[in-house]
Amino acid sequence: MIRIETADITQLKVDAIVNAANSTLLGGGGVDGAIHRAAGPQLLDECRAIGGCPTGEARITQGYHLPAGYVIHTVGPIWQGGERGEAQLLASCYRECLKLCPAKAIKRIAFPAISCGIYGYPKAAAVAIAVATVASLYQRVGVEEVIFCCFDETMADLYRTEISG
Repeated sequence: MIRIETADITQLKVDAIVNAANSTLLGGGGVDGAIHRAAGPQLLDECRAIGGCPTGEARITQGYHLPAGYVIHTVGPIWQGGERGEAQLLASCYRECLKLCPAKAIKRIAFPAISCGIYGYPKAAAVAIAVATVASLYQRVGVEEVIFCCFDETMADLYRTEISG
């Protein structure tokens, strides 16, 4: 099942939440900063040990003080006009996050709108990639529920439109 929810991703009681991280994995603004603050300093320590993550890939850590047991960190592309492989990199973020789920028996996962904040990806295009990529893969990796967690109703409406269309 795929659901859209307007909520604070750090409060969701799921097996894993996805962090729209920067390549250092050491925290930042937006969703990334909120997740690091809510999880506590142990998350930063574990991320330091990982040593970063390239764009389009994903890494998994414990959730620490979060309701979610795991945080899957992925680095979305910075929008540069659409001619530099941004769509492929964004789709890869969603695929790579889902591919990590079977090893940790993750059945319920929540995604933020990767690359739609400071990275400037056009929101409707990013939502189309997110929905298509997730819908094609989540059941094959054993995930039962995917939540697209939105910061506001405007973003949630983009997801609703994409899913119903």
